[in-house]
Amino acid sequence: MDFDFSDDQEQLRDAVRRWVDKGHGFEQHRAIVQAGGDSREVWQALADLGLTGLAVPEAHGGMGWGATEAMIVMEELGRGLVLAPYAAAALVAPTLLAAAPEAVQTAWLPRIASGEARVVLAQQERASRYRLDRVTTTATPVGDGWQLSGTKSLVPVGDVADAYIVSARAGDTLGLWLVERGAPGVTTRGYLTQDGGRAAEVHFDAAAATLVTDTDALAVLEHAADVGIAALCAEAVGAMDFLVKLTADYMNTRKQFGVAIASFQALRHRLADCKMQLELGRSMSYLATLRLGDAPDVRRRAVSQAKVQLGQSMRFVGQQCVQLHGGIGVTDEYVGSHYFKRLTCMEMQWGDTLHHLGEVSAGMQDTAGVFA
Repeated sequence: MDFDFSDDQEQLRDAVRRWVDKGHGFEQHRAIVQAGGDSREVWQALADLGLTGLAVPEAHGGMGWGATEAMIVMEELGRGLVLAPYAAAALVAPTLLAAAPEAVQTAWLPRIASGEARVVLAQQERASRYRLDRVTTTATPVGDGWQLSGTKSLVPVGDVADAYIVSARAGDTLGLWLVERGAPGVTTRGYLTQDGGRAAEVHFDAAAATLVTDTDALAVLEHAADVGIAALCAEAVGAMDFLVKLTADYMNTRKQFGVAIASFQALRHRLADCKMQLELGRSMSYLATLRLGDAPDVRRRAVSQAKVQLGQSMRFVGQQCVQLHGGIGVTDEYVGSHYFKRLTCMEMQWGDTLHHLGEVSAGMQDTAGVFA
């Protein structure tokens, strides 16, 4: 299998990397965290690069590019520790809106592509435990429209997003609805996450909603979740790549007993193990991306396998690199500690390692039953 990138894909990587290197340094990252974990200026910069329209079809003003290009962008954003809900608003939301009526797509996809609107998925509830089908939020038909009631947790930039795509139940039927943040009945409580990002609790009290789909909504939601997981895996690869290189540079300059600590064989072996975990994670990230267009059962198993490996790699690389730095590795003034926090949080997003290990095991049991 050919894993080489095309010239267009390499140019995309170079463009994003140049912006990250010049326009999103560590001091800017810290300033965004101190300002609340979100920056409209950063989002506008991504829009100016055309990245907010990457996954939006050309018919709606986007570029209509695919999963590989999204993976490339996410790797570079991870390398630069960019605090922006890019995957949530520019990759997951267009995937969900692909199932919406044409009028809804026409109203929102061009605005997403231009960077004017940020639409994010609101699916997680306190008792859901990563299960997409555990939904207590209710949808009630009222006249020609709908009203939603319920609470969603950990919604990315939920208190400043323009709209939400919300999973809810109309009777026994699971569906997806679009709710604007400014609609009557919507209240939010925003907060910083541990990695410096921004999320919110969003409460709906008979909030006016527009139906996205109530036909095979779980399948649509699972596909969008897999897109989000694949993007998260790619972001993790970029973050680990930066952290491993940062640690290698530190070991080549930090001296003990008159020599660089990189000359100590035991420490070199630990860094080599980090590099191995990084490459294992990279290969599984590629697998998840390449499987996004496959049949749902194949796709879901590959994505869970990737999340398991990335979860193990993120924990190992983060912990080892912090330890190889010593005390400076956990200080807020040092860039490495922020990558460590981001990797720790990413392990918990879209299902932690144990959850996806269970998904992989369940998939293997189902396959064994077919061939029994």
